[in-house]
Amino acid sequence: MGSTNCTKDPYEVLKDAIRGGITMFQFREKGTGSLVGKEKIQLAKDLQQLCKQLQIPFIVNDDVELALQLDADGVHIGQEDGDISEVRAKIGHKILGISTHNVEEAKAALKAGADYIGVGPMYETNTKKDIREVKGPIVIQQIRESGVELPLVAIGGIHNGLLEPIIQAGADGVAVISAISKAKDNEMAAFELLDEYKRYSF
Repeated sequence: MGSTNCTKDPYEVLKDAIRGGITMFQFREKGTGSLVGKEKIQLAKDLQQLCKQLQIPFIVNDDVELALQLDADGVHIGQEDGDISEVRAKIGHKILGISTHNVEEAKAALKAGADYIGVGPMYETNTKKDIREVKGPIVIQQIRESGVELPLVAIGGIHNGLLEPIIQAGADGVAVISAISKAKDNEMAAFELLDEYKRYSF
């Protein structure tokens, strides 16, 4: 989540989401109207401090240099965000997440030293404009059946009521933005998603 994904103060949104039960946070300051320079860094620091206080891992999306500057817990990169092996070498033992869209990319991420894999898009989403073709939960199943045992995190257009096929396909977790950040009650939105996740995971 970043400032452009919120209808109120991002700090308050994150605080409520943590109260609601999220287990990891990814700082993603992108899109029209997003903060840059000192303002972006300050927001990242504020949100990171909140995560530290409440013991939530803080991951930076795409920006490896910012992740290193902040001493973040990790970084998440997409297929177009540079050489995976180079990023791993730069960040050392920090958490490395990689976005994948098929079995080949998932196997390459595993080989390059990813700690977890983002798989998507599961459904249509308005948050990310340049998304790949929507193939749905079947991709998670295919990656699982190929022998990749890394944690798989489903992403893309996920809202309440959509988790069952994702979890049954083999996902270990789900990543959301607007389902929490644009909800009327951020804490309740996070709680309901977690409750639904627990219902189908075993």
